[in-house]
Amino acid sequence: MKSTKKFTALLLTLCMVAGVLAGCSQTQSTATTADSTASGTSTSDNASTLVASSNHFEGKFSPFFAQSAEDNDIVEMTQLPLLTTDRVGAIVENGIEGETISYNGVDYTYYGPADLKITENEDGTVYYDFTLRDDLVFSDGTPIDIDDVIFSLYVYADPTYDGSATLYSQPILGMDAYRSGMATLSSLLAAAGEDNTDFSLWTQEQQTAFWEAVNEGGVAFAQEIVDACVEQGYAADANDVATAAAAWGFELADGATAKDFFMAIGEQYGWNFSQMEAETAGSALADLIPEEVYNYSTVGVETGESANYIEGIQRTGDYSMRIVATEIAANMVYQLQIPIAPLHYYGDESLYDYDNHSFGFEKGDLSKVRSVTGTPLGAGAYTFSDYSNGTVYLEANESYYKGEPKIQHLNFLESQDADKVPAIATGTIDIANPSYSDQIRQQITEYNGGDDSLDGSEMTIRLYDFLGYGYVGLSAENIMVGGDPASEQSRNLRKAIATVISVYRDEGINSYYGDTASVINYPISSTSWAAPQVTDDGYQVAYSVDVNGNPIYTEGMSTEERYNAALQAALGFLEAAGYTVENGKVTAAPEGAKLNYQINIGGGGEGNHPTFLILHNASQALASIGFTLTINDIAQANDLYQSYQSGQAEGWAAAWGATSDPDMYQLYHSAGSTNYYKVNDADLDELIVAARQSTDQSYRKGLYKAAMEIVLDWAVEIPVYQRSECYVFSTERVNIDTLTPDMTPYWSWMNEIETLEMN
Repeated sequence: MKSTKKFTALLLTLCMVAGVLAGCSQTQSTATTADSTASGTSTSDNASTLVASSNHFEGKFSPFFAQSAEDNDIVEMTQLPLLTTDRVGAIVENGIEGETISYNGVDYTYYGPADLKITENEDGTVYYDFTLRDDLVFSDGTPIDIDDVIFSLYVYADPTYDGSATLYSQPILGMDAYRSGMATLSSLLAAAGEDNTDFSLWTQEQQTAFWEAVNEGGVAFAQEIVDACVEQGYAADANDVATAAAAWGFELADGATAKDFFMAIGEQYGWNFSQMEAETAGSALADLIPEEVYNYSTVGVETGESANYIEGIQRTGDYSMRIVATEIAANMVYQLQIPIAPLHYYGDESLYDYDNHSFGFEKGDLSKVRSVTGTPLGAGAYTFSDYSNGTVYLEANESYYKGEPKIQHLNFLESQDADKVPAIATGTIDIANPSYSDQIRQQITEYNGGDDSLDGSEMTIRLYDFLGYGYVGLSAENIMVGGDPASEQSRNLRKAIATVISVYRDEGINSYYGDTASVINYPISSTSWAAPQVTDDGYQVAYSVDVNGNPIYTEGMSTEERYNAALQAALGFLEAAGYTVENGKVTAAPEGAKLNYQINIGGGGEGNHPTFLILHNASQALASIGFTLTINDIAQANDLYQSYQSGQAEGWAAAWGATSDPDMYQLYHSAGSTNYYKVNDADLDELIVAARQSTDQSYRKGLYKAAMEIVLDWAVEIPVYQRSECYVFSTERVNIDTLTPDMTPYWSWMNEIETLEMN
């Protein structure tokens, strides 16, 4: 049993989801009418106020410390990012003059506050040269220059920074030298131990307070996890700490105590108490230990010499700078999408002197930055006004560089998912994005008087792809012939299974999702810029050729003819794999293989999963040729996770999440930590590493296409579906004609909020 954030860490910020993707939630946003006035205009005037629904706010609206999707919505509205992305999450490098990029056959021009030029040098270093617009101002009228950007970079690089950004992990020249020689007080106290007698770096009182907090609040925090595991049946009793910890993702020795468990959690997170909150089983760690001790993880202690500046962050002009990387890191550019935070607000201008290596705060002391976490100021489309009674109130920024928004007031209102669509009907919400399903679609259709189109008289729907995809995985080491998972015979065995599963994808996904999901053919979310498109050369439906490389299906085939063709192709693959085939059936398996395999699925024991019908139909079809595919419907999701993470499962149905960078290393490289498929292919490894070593997006896309074809040739993953999410708009109150078109996970109604109008 693991927390959601635990899985996020496991997949490099990728969220791993098993089971029904409809169960995953994303940022929720919508709109209503608010009680506030601006410029003498009453909010009873619907054209002046838009209210967007949201889930629970944490109140961390800082560009540095926001973590939840809801808080980050407020950051997005109030801050200006140094770099912007297009509709598929690709970086826009020419933001000042604008860059025109095609999406779905339509050209769109994207603007941003800066231009970026990336230069790969012969010595392996990489230059990231930024040029900032010279006419930008923050919402309070203060001009923006490159020093605001440099200040922001140094906040993210500070040894005591404990937000979610990981810019400090990138290969920036001099970063390690700058961060060395200082550690947080909490990490030092933990490393020194409870019996330490050297108080040269801290006081005895601080040490006593720390260990009292560990022995009381920390132990209670860990014990609550153990108790939760016992309640769910993952551990025998409250003293079975090692078993509970294993279910939670930690390895402890037999006889371990709750204190040992808490110490392991602390070590994993570098004794950053804020990040340790991710492991909660209910209680917040901040409520269990004294505030003073909790803050020890933000107190920097000098332990030795360190550089007083980062060599690779170089000011080249009032509106320009260069960042030098010591090596190519393909995902580094995404870490540079930092908000441009105002030095005069979040820092101390008297402490900024670039030439003398002073950057707006004392190194190791981010107290000023933290002090305004709940009251953001930036250069975004809106300014922060207030947060009270579950509502964040924003006002249009008349200084916004793309023009003052036409809607004066924007409020984000905390709402329950089930209440969002009804709230649009009652007029209290204008925009919502409930988790999309057939039930939601039917509900909206009823409000629209039976009209099931996307554009109804009461409500308008705009669909976009969810940031992730569903798949069926096959273990190369557990489904093979003769002990060699890489052999042609082993691949043909897996291709036989994959071919039959694949042909039933359309029927199964349509039955479960209707028009809220689509079948995909490559192991990547269709939201990614690296996803192959139907119009690309060489695009192919997954597992649609036979053992000789010939197309299995022909134009005009009926559904039943396609099913029969897939079954005949499967027989061809099985025969090539060494199976004995007689009279249209397999009668014997080759050495090291079987006539029966099992696929695990998390349908709650009731078949409640989008892939269940697909596997059920494939199982019946394979049975008709003498091959048994058992579908094991697991009631507890954790048991499903453990079955393939431990390497025991032969096959499983699950889903991957995605981010804007499509790095394949963790999932498919032979050394990848989440390569549950057990793929070990030198050519695949080479392609994945090569894609990491280039900043050329077109080149990387070609490498990823070739890599995905190898994954499909190994037949260890069957891409199944890309489901949809939605935004729902009040047709009566929102001017639908002014909505930004072609919304995606990377491009929502908020990206062009300045042009949106109310009716």
